[in-house]
Amino acid sequence: MKKPSLPVIQIVCAVTWCLFAAGPIFGFAALKPILVSEGVYSDLCKTNSTISLNNDYAITKNMFTSGKFIPEKPCITQDLKLNMIFTIGAVVTNLCSLAVGFVLDHAGPRICGYVGVCFLTIGSFILQFSKQIQLFDPYLTGYIGLAIGGPFVFISTFQLANSIPKHSGSILALITGSFDTSSALFLFYRLYYQNVNPNCGLKTFFSWYLLVPTFILLCQLFIMPKDSYKTIGNIHKLEIEGLNESGFIPQEVIDTTQDGDERASLIRANSQGLDPVKSTHSGRRKSVVELAVENKLKSKTNGIFGVLHNYTAMQQLKTPWYFLMQGFTIICMLRINYFVATIRSQEEFLLGSYEEALRLNGVFDVALPLGGVIAIPFIGIILDHMATLSVLVLVTCISVIIGILGLIPHSFTANLIGILILVAYRPFYYTVVSDYCAKVFGFETFGTVYGLLMTIAGLLNLLQSVFDRWTHSVFKMNPTPINSILVLITILFGGSLFFYIKLQLKKISQDNEASPSSSTHGLLETTYGSV
Repeated sequence: MKKPSLPVIQIVCAVTWCLFAAGPIFGFAALKPILVSEGVYSDLCKTNSTISLNNDYAITKNMFTSGKFIPEKPCITQDLKLNMIFTIGAVVTNLCSLAVGFVLDHAGPRICGYVGVCFLTIGSFILQFSKQIQLFDPYLTGYIGLAIGGPFVFISTFQLANSIPKHSGSILALITGSFDTSSALFLFYRLYYQNVNPNCGLKTFFSWYLLVPTFILLCQLFIMPKDSYKTIGNIHKLEIEGLNESGFIPQEVIDTTQDGDERASLIRANSQGLDPVKSTHSGRRKSVVELAVENKLKSKTNGIFGVLHNYTAMQQLKTPWYFLMQGFTIICMLRINYFVATIRSQEEFLLGSYEEALRLNGVFDVALPLGGVIAIPFIGIILDHMATLSVLVLVTCISVIIGILGLIPHSFTANLIGILILVAYRPFYYTVVSDYCAKVFGFETFGTVYGLLMTIAGLLNLLQSVFDRWTHSVFKMNPTPINSILVLITILFGGSLFFYIKLQLKKISQDNEASPSSSTHGLLETTYGSV
C-alpha cells in the first residue's frame, strides 16, 4: 500500500488544527450562555436573584423546565460587557491581517505558526485560570489571545494550496471550509455543558484545549515546511489564472487543461523558448501564455480583470475601485459581526419570546459552521460562471434581503430564513471581496491591498459596541432602528460601487473602440482603459 506523501500529511495536519483553532471566536453566540452561567461579569448586576435584559421577559437562574435546560439571561450591563468581548475579538482578528502577512513574507510559515501557538497557549492559560486573576480582565484578554492566534495558524496554511498544484483549488476550499467549521467548537462545548456535564467550566475546557496549540507546535517542528510553497498573491494567481508566479502553467496542471486544442496551444505557448512580453510595475515581464490567459479573463469579466494590475499599491489605494469596496466591506462585516454578538437579544425583541429566541440561537449555532462548508462549492460555481459585476450585484441584493428579513417582527419563519441565508452569505461575501481584490488590483499588490482592506474594516467594527449601547439604552432593546440604518448604508455603498464600475466599463469599452490596434495586436498589448 502506497504511503501518503508529505504534502498530503501536511494538508491533513493543517486542516485538523484549523478545525479547532482558525476561528473559534466566531462561535461566540454558543459560548455566551456558558459565560453567563459561569457568572462572568455577574458582579456588574445590581441584583443576583433575577438576571434580566428587561422586565417583560424576566427569567431566573439556569433551570430545567419540562426536562429542558433553559439558560439564564444576563442583565443589561453584563450583556454589554459580554458582547464587547466578541466585538474586540473580531476587531483584533481582522487587525492581524497585515501582521500575519508581514511575518509570513519575512519569516516564513513555520515562524508564523509559532507565533500563533504562543497566543493560543497564552489565551488558553488565561481563560483556564480566569477566576484567580485580578490584575486585568482575564476573559477579554484570553479571548484576544485566541483571536490573535487564530489568523496566524490559519493564514500560514494557505501556501499549502500549492503543494499539489493540480489540486490547489480543492485544497484551498478545504482549508477555508475548516475555518468556517471551527466556529462549531464552542457549540459542541455548549451542548456538552448543558446536556452532559454542567460542571465542565472554563477551567476544565481550556485545560483540555491546550492540546490544540501543542499539536500545532509538534506539526510545525516535525512536519510542516519551513519555507512557503508560494506567497498568498501567487496562490490567488494560480487559483484564478491557473498559472504560477512566473506566468507559466505548472507542469502538474498541463494534463488537466480543458480540451485538446486548448491544451496543445497552451503547451506551445508555455515553452520557455518564447520571449515574455509586457513588463509589470515590479519589473517582471509577462509570458505569452500569461497574456493569453489574462486577455481571456478580461473578456470574461467584461474588462474588470486587470484594470489596475499595472499600478502600484499606493496608486490603487487612491482610486474609487478601492475606497468604494472598502466602504462596502466595512458595512457588510459590521452587520454580520453585530448580529453574531447580539442574536439572542435581537430575536427576543422581534419575536417577543425568550424561548423562541433560544430556538433561533440554537439553529444559528449549528448553521454557522455548516453554512460555509455547504456554500463553498456553490461559491466556486458562481464565481466561475458569473461576471464580476453581476456577482457584486448578487452580494448586495442578498445582503439587503437578509437585512429586510431581520426587520420583520413576530415571524419565526422570516427570521429563520434570514439566519439560514446569512450563514451561507458570510463565506460568500469574504470570498467575493478576495476575488475582487485579485482581479481588480492584481496579485503583486494583493497582500497589501486586501490586508489593508480587512484591517480597516475590522477596526471600524468597534462601532458594534456603540450600536449595542444605543440598542440597549436609546432604543429600549429594539434592534430595528440600527438594522434599518445598516441596510440603507449597504444599499448606498453597494449601489455606488455598482454604478461606478458600470461607468468604468463603459469608458473601457469606448477606449477599446477608439484604439482598434489594441485588439489587433492581441497578446502583445492589453488596454486597461482609464480609471
